[in-house]
Amino acid sequence: MRRSRHITPAIRSDDVRDDEPAPADTLRYLIHLPDDYDADPDRRWPLVLFLHGSGERGSDLDRAALHGPPMRADAGHEFPFVLVTPQCSESSQWVAELSTLSVLIDEVVASHRIDPARVSVTGLSMGGYGTWSMAVRYPDRFAAIAPICGGLWLQSAAPIRNVPTWAFHGDADDVVPVSATELIVAELRSLDADVRFTRYAGVGHDSWTATYEDPQLYEWLLSHRRIA
Repeated sequence: MRRSRHITPAIRSDDVRDDEPAPADTLRYLIHLPDDYDADPDRRWPLVLFLHGSGERGSDLDRAALHGPPMRADAGHEFPFVLVTPQCSESSQWVAELSTLSVLIDEVVASHRIDPARVSVTGLSMGGYGTWSMAVRYPDRFAAIAPICGGLWLQSAAPIRNVPTWAFHGDADDVVPVSATELIVAELRSLDADVRFTRYAGVGHDSWTATYEDPQLYEWLLSHRRIA
């Protein structure tokens, strides 16, 4: 996949200096494009937004690709979607960046051949919290979501009752307890939502390595289309 570096909002790109924290309401991000992205100018591609964990925050954008889909893309794996990987600043968290992430999606959709009905979001740990919160804030944006070892802070999951969800968590997680996911899944199931839950027996906080190595996750994400 082809990798490039960007800033959102684009109009503020001149405000961001290398190796310095990004100003408030701006985010550095990576885009990975499939190798055959330019083969068919009429083709519209799915978009997957990946949100990293707290350990990858900062001003070194390469850190955002230490885990998950961008790591695999950098290692030569070819995904059949456009992959977007923003980086959260050291002093922030994804739940404080939801509006900026929304702008990022708008800009990528406008500047690339994206199918707006096939936008999904996934993330791990802090990014799992960000995935849940992003979907609750903007439930009409996403075709599907896949939060890993995350949770919600004092929020109901009811707004995403119509968003297909596949959640993942290790039951031996001593950083984010598995109950954080269990509570959300229980609420969604009580609402007859389309929700799947993979609970890894004996697995600690790193429930993302196995998840992101499983091709079924990507097949599942790409099988969904947002209903207008």
